[in-house]
Amino acid sequence: MRIDLVTKEYPPFIYGGAGVHVAELVRVLRKSIDVKVRCFGEDRNETDTFAYHHGAEFNEANAALQTMATDLSMVSDIAGADLVHTHTWYANFTGQVASALHGVPHLITAHSLEPLRPWKEQQLGGGYRLSSQIERSAYEDATGIIAVSDGMRKDILRAYPQLDANKVSVVHNGIDLDAFQAADNPDLVRANGVDPDKRYVVFVGRITMQKGLPYLLKAARELPSDVQLVLCAGAPDTPQILQEVTDLVAELRKVRDNVIWVEKHLSRVELIAMLSAATVFACPSIYEPLGIVNLEAMACGTPVVATATGGIPEVVANNETGLLVPIEQLLDGSGKPLDESKFVSDFAAALNQMLEHPLLEEFGKAGRARVEKHFSWESIAAETIRVYQAAINANA
Repeated sequence: MRIDLVTKEYPPFIYGGAGVHVAELVRVLRKSIDVKVRCFGEDRNETDTFAYHHGAEFNEANAALQTMATDLSMVSDIAGADLVHTHTWYANFTGQVASALHGVPHLITAHSLEPLRPWKEQQLGGGYRLSSQIERSAYEDATGIIAVSDGMRKDILRAYPQLDANKVSVVHNGIDLDAFQAADNPDLVRANGVDPDKRYVVFVGRITMQKGLPYLLKAARELPSDVQLVLCAGAPDTPQILQEVTDLVAELRKVRDNVIWVEKHLSRVELIAMLSAATVFACPSIYEPLGIVNLEAMACGTPVVATATGGIPEVVANNETGLLVPIEQLLDGSGKPLDESKFVSDFAAALNQMLEHPLLEEFGKAGRARVEKHFSWESIAAETIRVYQAAINANA
């Protein structure tokens, strides 16, 4: 079985959860089957991994057109594959065209959905309309779609009601359990400006609307004065949201002197050190298909306070590995809370409850046990191969 896996992100150039997913999935899949990776950008020094660029004639074109040009540059090389597996809309066009040209099944793993990120139209205009069209068309034509959570599956069928529900299956994201485990490395924590001997709440994520960082910054006003707030946050979507976060941090620092903002991209060793030493991990997302960051925190034995949205409730067991904060959301695709002040207040209350919880250590242990039982990449790769085989057999 030869699988051609198409992705924009691939090591060492990863900036989001989809890239982490692809890297770990490929690592385990290659123990059992032939996987050729086709990715964007600079050449990789890895066997059966190939990088592609758009032609020079697209250097001044809209970014969505550049993506399509890069996608098309891959299609001929996919000849001979048994199945093409694409990740995110950046790669979906490759799979759709390759499937038609070579007569092979096209499987999509859905990590996010363009209709559930409507704010991108304000940022990208025609580029967002084009990416939305590419995604919709690819989903309609695909042999099968993998959702990374049951919540994501429901989102797919709500966003694209014309799809046959039988072709949308669920295979969760996973985590490298050997890499992600509690590690006592206080010097690395201090090197990033954080005191490991004092309590702290940590956020890890990109600065995007869907990650909900502004809500956390507002909730943090209610934290005990001794608790540090650590923001491992970078890669802003737009100058506007960066400015909003910058202004909120400045306002918060007027009343707290222990807000630490780490803007650089942390190495894995640094991230594990930061998660392991944290008292509580905060995930205020308003849109999260699954939330690998929650798995990473739980694997390091850190309790989680997270929004009860998307696939998060399938990861965080309420009152067992952390606390889930309820949210009523607008149904316009933005996911914004209907009552922002209530959501902020509820999130602050949950953080404070977890910080003082008598079973804090037990929550952390339960989180580690949960990821070991349900989210190993070995089990997820085995389930993915089962989906591959079913799609290949159906196409025979």
